[in-house]
Amino acid sequence: MYKNEFDKHIQNRSVSNSFVFFGESSFLIDMYTKMMTNIEDANILNYYYDEYDFNSAKAHLSQGSLFGDRNILIIKSEKKVPKKELDTLLELCNKNSDNIFVYAYYGSDHKSYNNKKTFAKSNVMSVRFFHPKEHEAQNLILQIAQEKNVNIDKYTIGHLLKLHNGDVALASNEIDKFRVYDRAITTKDVDNLVYGLASINLDDFIKNLLAKKDFTNDLQNILEHGEDEIRILGAITAYITQLYMINIYIRVNGAPNAVDILGYPAPGFVMEQKAAIALKFKPATYFKLHELLLTSELQMKRSHTDKSAILLSILIRLQKLI
Repeated sequence: MYKNEFDKHIQNRSVSNSFVFFGESSFLIDMYTKMMTNIEDANILNYYYDEYDFNSAKAHLSQGSLFGDRNILIIKSEKKVPKKELDTLLELCNKNSDNIFVYAYYGSDHKSYNNKKTFAKSNVMSVRFFHPKEHEAQNLILQIAQEKNVNIDKYTIGHLLKLHNGDVALASNEIDKFRVYDRAITTKDVDNLVYGLASINLDDFIKNLLAKKDFTNDLQNILEHGEDEIRILGAITAYITQLYMINIYIRVNGAPNAVDILGYPAPGFVMEQKAAIALKFKPATYFKLHELLLTSELQMKRSHTDKSAILLSILIRLQKLI
């Protein structure tokens, strides 16, 4: 199902006790995961990324509570939980209405969970969340602002979203800054307090990084405005992968072709710029960069320490390889 249908179930109090959330919007996946599991005095077990362990997850949903509290299992991962294991966890929820299970899948393979037959034998509610449209994004930010007693209208929220290129997660992180005012927030207030990512283009950040320029100030600004370290690392990996594809294509065919390489047409000057960067590095360098980035991403997902410090160390090492 989609968000609108799920919202109706919430309004009608007809939700199940097991959920699979997936789709394009990590913000909405996070928001609804929190909404469905925000129960006082619940016995909650969280798994993030590669922490998931089937046996302990199964035991958590199987055990009874000594004090009558509810057992809640949350799995957040970019990897798919094996089908048999997922079916077992869903079955445990079917047997005990006091259990709550949320599987928040952040990966890009949506076909399985978008198929009703996948969960035909369970009561799970499988919901796909798309990126919010402009009016929906404004309403989400307005709701967050009202919860935090921030007086801001949709026009000003639209201005805030524009500064962050429509990113709801980043815009929502700014709302706390306006709590110091006991009056209506204006676009001038937004301009004074918010340094939008529209002025810190991630592509430009990566270009400076690969040009071995100082990146620390821009990185600090990006992190301070709510961007996730793992997503930054993923964006860098994707950019370098694209450069590698361009490099190989030019070596074989002599000139880049956006449709062949990217799958869609791109302005000529964009491809020329990327081709110029792509040819600066040898295949062996690309191998080392990918090895560093992919290994580091796994390390970061498993780490509970300061991820911003880990990211800084990774990027310094990256510049030494080029």
